Amino acid sequence: MNRARSTLGLPRVTPRRARHPDDALVRRAALRMGIMAGLGAAAIVAVLTTAALLVLLNNQQEAASTLLVDTVQHADDAVDPPSGMWLAIQVGDGVSVSPGLPPGLPVRAAMDEVHRTGAADVREVALDGTRFRIRTESRGSAIVQAGLDLRSARAQSFSVLRALLLLGGVGLALATLSGAWVGRRAVRPLASALALQRYFVADASHELRTPVTLLRTRAQLIRRSVRDCASTKLLDEVDGLVGDASQLSAILEDLLLAADSREDTRTVVDLVKLTEQVTESSSSYASESKIRISWVPGPPARVLGSPVALRRALTALLDNAIRHAHATVRLSAVHTRNHVVVDVHDDGPGIDPDIEPRLFDRFASTPASGSAGPRRYGLGLALVSDITARHDGTVSAIRSDRNGATIRLTLPAAPGQARSDSLM
Repeated sequence: MNRARSTLGLPRVTPRRARHPDDALVRRAALRMGIMAGLGAAAIVAVLTTAALLVLLNNQQEAASTLLVDTVQHADDAVDPPSGMWLAIQVGDGVSVSPGLPPGLPVRAAMDEVHRTGAADVREVALDGTRFRIRTESRGSAIVQAGLDLRSARAQSFSVLRALLLLGGVGLALATLSGAWVGRRAVRPLASALALQRYFVADASHELRTPVTLLRTRAQLIRRSVRDCASTKLLDEVDGLVGDASQLSAILEDLLLAADSREDTRTVVDLVKLTEQVTESSSSYASESKIRISWVPGPPARVLGSPVALRRALTALLDNAIRHAHATVRLSAVHTRNHVVVDVHDDGPGIDPDIEPRLFDRFASTPASGSAGPRRYGLGLALVSDITARHDGTVSAIRSDRNGATIRLTLPAAPGQARSDSLM
């Protein structure tokens, strides 16, 4: 925290800038890149360590086998065997052994097996906690058995393993640190782009707030002026104008909050009630387009979120359906399990399968075909996708055919929300 002296001699505290959720997103992206780099390095180290150990063990096996074969075939007596080895030579009933032969050697069973079959016998045995590799062969009238102590080979293997693990650990730490550093540098342009986007949204919303406030005020003045002399239909239209101006002002406030987000402004929102309000406000637009909106209110279906943002999402879904419908748009909003589901169906030309993967991208459209022309989506569904993501939900096209299309909005239910039995 930065401190500076004021003119009164008292410390002045410079407040720290509030962190935006996008900042946390950028930090998490950099952290994930560091972790992925570390995991990649760990996988490489594990593969190389395993390969090195396998090569070492194979070389040790081959060296031990070669040493045993050479010793058995060229030993003249058992007095002076190579270091780490012991010999036993049986001629007739007599057996000569190396000095200091460990207890348990020679292995009589191996000698008897070679005497009976004439084939060489190779085995590993454990004697007093020490493992030996034993090779027994018949050489002329003698049976020669050589035993190799495997402790030195195992010690060498463990030493190599420790060295590899130590070097691998150092390499893993360095890879993780370098990955985190590279990640921070890689996502820095993303952070700048997100900050620029927030600044633009905040500036545009702030600049529009004043004219929208004036528009709402003038609409209210008009309503007061015509209240006593205008027809009921005109009064309804003026009331709708005031409501739309108020809603536009609320949308600008929501955009400002989305660009700042220094505090959580989410509240419990009844999507059934909100959908009904959106349906009523869009009825004039639907009537002008000769579209009938089918909506049957049901039990409350509550979620935790921003009512203004959710209203924008529902309005965009309904506007998209009205623009593409032939005659009817159907809406439903219910609670099922732990989610609230809103379905918006239109009886239009449906969704081209080619566009479904990018349906919620900005300015997605289908090629012009037939008399109906292309089905364009502009920014509406993309904004719905963004708002849904902010509310930890999903939006998807659950049906795509030539008899219409259904867009489904799924949001987590608010705590304590009662479950509905079925979808409407």
